[in-house]
Amino acid sequence: MLNELKEDLVGIDIRFDEPLKNYTFTKVGGPADYLAFPRNRYELSRIVKFANKKNIPWLVLGNASNLIVRDGGIRGFVILFDKLNSVAINGYTIEAEAGANLIETTKVARFHSLTGFEFAAGIPGSIGGAVFMNAGAYGGEIAHILVSTQVLTPKGDIKTIEAHDMRFGYRRSILQETGDVVISAKFALKPGDYDQIKNEMTRLNHLRALKQPLEYPSCGSVFKRPLGHFAGQLIMEANLKGHRIGGVEVSTKHAGFMVNVAGGTAKDYEDLIADVITKVQANSGVRLEPEVRIIGEHLT
Repeated sequence: MLNELKEDLVGIDIRFDEPLKNYTFTKVGGPADYLAFPRNRYELSRIVKFANKKNIPWLVLGNASNLIVRDGGIRGFVILFDKLNSVAINGYTIEAEAGANLIETTKVARFHSLTGFEFAAGIPGSIGGAVFMNAGAYGGEIAHILVSTQVLTPKGDIKTIEAHDMRFGYRRSILQETGDVVISAKFALKPGDYDQIKNEMTRLNHLRALKQPLEYPSCGSVFKRPLGHFAGQLIMEANLKGHRIGGVEVSTKHAGFMVNVAGGTAKDYEDLIADVITKVQANSGVRLEPEVRIIGEHLT
């Protein structure tokens, strides 16, 4: 089968038994059987159709920001969109491929004096992941500006979904149910003043730097916001700031984050998440729900 793979997918950047910790924001994660970096939609479609034909599982990780890959790794194909990263402007609309860096895309909007994307100026991750999760901060979210998104279906076909059909909710979209994968997205912005846009992005980035532990590997915000509460506040009230399991600890800067401070593993993350959930519920009666995705196999 390996010979067939090399023959059918010739010309595509595919790496074998590649440790995913080299690519995740947490710096944890076991190997992928086949780690693929398609350069365009044609190569992406070839990978998916080959995998489906051979009954090989496949998974798109975007740029692997808001997730934890377990230490046993992932079987089959893991697809990263690092090379699918173009951003184009058409009037007041931005169209970005799924692998485009979200922060860099907001800078493109700023350069063209387009307003509406400022809320995402400091959110790590990709356009695809942002649409998938309906990323948001400081009162804004992807649902407010999305026009439509092109997706790859589990069968390998490409289709367009309009924003009103995305069923957006808090950190949710219909894509989490269908298994469709974002290829690109269009966003409707408005003409604005360059200096005002720049100042707002600077302000939000300053707030983020003050509050968030950007100096350590992390998976971003770990928990969804409980109704009527803030996850970080509940964790602080349970006296869990700085609480550590293995090499991963609850950030002393912002309790809603967990950081890899000493060569931690995915198991350290999972154990710490479970422990925090248990202790916060015992202290406050509120059960926290993880926002971060946890995927892959346990180490055996």
